[in-house]
Amino acid sequence: MSDNDNPQAKTGPNSDEAPDLSRSPWLEKLDAAAVRVGRPKSESPKVSTTIRLDPDVLERFRQTGPGWQSRINAALRDWLAEKG
Repeated sequence: MSDNDNPQAKTGPNSDEAPDLSRSPWLEKLDAAAVRVGRPKSESPKVSTTIRLDPDVLERFRQTGPGWQSRINAALRDWLAEKG
């Protein structure tokens, strides 16, 4: 069998050209990388609460699509600004 017929002739386990797979080349980079999970922490996080609203009010806000809870928050903030 010639070297051309034997694919392990140049890259076999006893070859000097075989890569060293005993240690991952990225292991040091992965160990040094900062782990970030989830969203960034907000400087002023929202508070989870339960509020009772009339069904028609809730339905009107929900009909406006995604972000309806933020719009309720904005409406309450506007009301507070009016009342001083």
